[in-house]
Amino acid sequence: MSLRLATFNIENLMSRFDFSGFRNQLKQDRVLRLFEVKSEAEYQRLEEARTIAHTDDTRQMSALAIADCDADILCLQEADNMASLQAFEYNYLFRMVGNGYRQKYLIEGNDSRGIDVAVLMREETRDGQPIECLEVKSHAGLTYADLGIFNDALASSNRPNDRIFKRDCLELDLRIGGRPLTLYVVHFKSMGPAREGLDGRQATMPLRVAEAKAVRHIIESRFGRGHTADKMFAICGDMNDYQEKVDILGDRRNGYEFVPREEEESALDVLTADGFVENPMLRRPVLDRWTLFHSRGPQERHLCQLDYIWLSPALARRNASQVPEIIRGGQPFRTIFPPGQEVERYPRTGWDRPKASDHCPVAMTLDV
Repeated sequence: MSLRLATFNIENLMSRFDFSGFRNQLKQDRVLRLFEVKSEAEYQRLEEARTIAHTDDTRQMSALAIADCDADILCLQEADNMASLQAFEYNYLFRMVGNGYRQKYLIEGNDSRGIDVAVLMREETRDGQPIECLEVKSHAGLTYADLGIFNDALASSNRPNDRIFKRDCLELDLRIGGRPLTLYVVHFKSMGPAREGLDGRQATMPLRVAEAKAVRHIIESRFGRGHTADKMFAICGDMNDYQEKVDILGDRRNGYEFVPREEEESALDVLTADGFVENPMLRRPVLDRWTLFHSRGPQERHLCQLDYIWLSPALARRNASQVPEIIRGGQPFRTIFPPGQEVERYPRTGWDRPKASDHCPVAMTLDV
């Protein structure tokens, strides 16, 4: 019995306007900087028009990417609220997929911008097996003190009673055709700007390490420490970290070189230590595991995997021959693809925008 599982950071599926750019240029869209805006009211009108026009193309592409996943269960990151999720599913996704996702789960988490993790599920798998959700649990309230993991590395920006998850760890207890499967959906702390002599990734590493420890604690508390290897669970989401990346050297005129590099340290080491979970993306070639193109100009460009479907040892063994798929048709044209990986982009895709998302969805067929 197969299940099609996918995860996708849909990038700012918002139901509200952000006018903060009028007073904070760092939050102002680049196109509005080309015009002289004389008042806040004028700025708001322009921002509303820009957002609406840009969003329609973007969400058509997001829906196309999700349609290409063809998932029975879809884990999303960066959904504003249930209203925005329902509006997107009905007005965009349903029109392109047909068979809609009638089961939707979203619990407001901790993100300061209001973006949450969510899960969309069909009522049946493609094989006609019922998909039942028995329980949904939020872990957004978990604090560093609760787990006793507060340390000096966290103290520079946090207090012991602060919440660990910057969004949430959403736990879903499922039955697929009567068989148990537990899903954990996360969106770890993003890599912020450089500070105190550290780059953005290193500066925020302690926060993601704590989140990874918390996810592992939740799972071990559920199934028992040392007794998780034979349980059926998966961890899905945007981890905002990687254990390897592909540096991009060269330029468009002279050609590019793609150099794989392993990281000495990653927050994800907490999850892979002693085989707690497996990353099935490692079954793909090393240059073909990326889900995000990162660029801060010609001097800093790389491809990396930020989006994961982690499998428990038992689930990995049962699906030893299955390989995750990466949906890249929604990537903007600025993304530099290694040779042989170019795909046909969705209609109206731009150089930088519109696009389906800055992330690629990951989908996998699993025998449960």
